[in-house]
Amino acid sequence: QVQLVESGGGLVQAGGSLRLSCTASGSIFSINAMGWYRQAPGKQREMVAAITSGGRTNYADSVKGRFTISSDNAKNTVYLQMNSLKPEETAVYYCNMKITQRTGSHYSGLDYWGQGTQVTVSS
Repeated sequence: QVQLVESGGGLVQAGGSLRLSCTASGSIFSINAMGWYRQAPGKQREMVAAITSGGRTNYADSVKGRFTISSDNAKNTVYLQMNSLKPEETAVYYCNMKITQRTGSHYSGLDYWGQGTQVTVSS
């Protein structure tokens, strides 16, 4: 099995910064993509940022220029640097990884999610 463990959430004032981390462990053949999502109370989960194994990135329009996603493939870790945070970005942030596992000659790809980390931005 695979486990994703997140860290780095917390309380910050508007305009402040936080850095989230998420590390995968377990039976991993390869990680094809990593991403961060968030879900505010009463709202649907939305994609914040994503990065492929080749380093290509994609951001939600609302965070472009303020958030930066990066990864350390050797450590199976993805980061999200969040700057100039806004109160409306208060949410639970989840990491997601698209992971390929191998059992003998059989390969399977699955989505895995972290447990979520609370980010609270005060005004």
